[in-house]
Amino acid sequence: MTFQTNEDNAYEVGSFINAIEAPTVKLQITRYYQRIYYCSVVGNDAAKLKVYFERELINANLTRS
Repeated sequence: MTFQTNEDNAYEVGSFINAIEAPTVKLQITRYYQRIYYCSVVGNDAAKLKVYFERELINANLTRS
């Protein structure tokens, strides 16, 4: 039996975030399913969806000191 959850996400669908691998690229979460975030690149509708785990994302509103 497989455990499936969609209620434990740290970021809400529709939120703007950045990936650790490319912090200058702004992403928007379009879907969350089984602990995987599906993100679109803001301003580039032709780009494929990018797929990330929560540990690979950072909040776009946080600034590093």
